[in-house]
Amino acid sequence: MDIIVVEGLVKVYGGRRVIDGVSFRVRSGEVFGLVGPNGAGKTTTLRIIATLVKPNEGRVLVNGVDALAKPVEARKFLGYLPEEAEVYPRLTGYEHMLFHARLKCPNSYREAVSRGAQLSGLGNRLHDKAGEYSKGMKRRLLMAIALMTKPQVAILDEPTSGLDVHASYSVRKVIKEYSKEAGAAVIISSHNMLEVEHLCDRVAFINNGRIIDSGPPTELMNKYSSANIEEAFIKAIEASAI
Repeated sequence: MDIIVVEGLVKVYGGRRVIDGVSFRVRSGEVFGLVGPNGAGKTTTLRIIATLVKPNEGRVLVNGVDALAKPVEARKFLGYLPEEAEVYPRLTGYEHMLFHARLKCPNSYREAVSRGAQLSGLGNRLHDKAGEYSKGMKRRLLMAIALMTKPQVAILDEPTSGLDVHASYSVRKVIKEYSKEAGAAVIISSHNMLEVEHLCDRVAFINNGRIIDSGPPTELMNKYSSANIEEAFIKAIEASAI
């Protein structure tokens, strides 16, 4: 089942089309990656799906809801982790979760916090102030907050940006397990090609605001006779320019 439908998105900033006709679909239980360099249009696309930015053209359906016409209703199905998300340094990790859970699901916030604590993997450190956390710990906390209410769609913008190998592995594991166990659609953006090769069920190559190809990583590598998804992306750009 396609839980996310994106059709013909166009977004213009300062006379420039930063998104130019982007279309794709994401199924339940699938990790879908928007793959491309910085400035390709990944973040703008995710912000439109998250109902934070309105496109100039196109439409977005979230679980059958027109997210542009009914953004409040669409948000009930969404969990969102921005790339630039930050913590409140004087609050503990547990207090972060409690705050967000009471806002999002006041009638079941205890269950959400318990789930978030497990997802974060922070253990007793949840009761320390978040300002004392490493960057990896902060990202794991924010990831847990985005997922603890069991959204049917999780939108994760550069989820491992700036993290070391160990922290990145931990975050990727949480994403993969959550998608399968919750049957949720997960959309991630990344410029780390090799990461999404192992994480995503399908990827869309995006460059200069346009989708130039999409499919399972192995199929794209075979299509472009490439040893990895990074090489396939470069060849896809070259082919699209012909």
